[in-house]
Amino acid sequence: MSDVSDQRVFLKGHIDVPPDRLEAVRAALPLHISLTRAEEGCISFEVVEDQTTPGRFMVSEVFATQAAFDTHQARAKASDWFQVTQGIPRNYTIETAADRAR
Repeated sequence: MSDVSDQRVFLKGHIDVPPDRLEAVRAALPLHISLTRAEEGCISFEVVEDQTTPGRFMVSEVFATQAAFDTHQARAKASDWFQVTQGIPRNYTIETAADRAR
């Protein structure tokens, strides 16, 4: 039985950055990580370049609530990170703690 007070939101997946955009993405990533980790409700946020698949960045996020996740999404869409990564396909799954308990 799951704890109904557990409202965490989990995002996992990856983005595949084209070679001609890699340097711009690498340059913008540290600020994006720093700003996200400072957000209220961010439990964890990791973006790590995959060492076996060129241009792939593995993404793992945990936010305390759907509202915190939604606030993050809105902030990210208004950021330099969004401009730098615009049009790059994301392969993410998003689930809640309740989804995981099923």
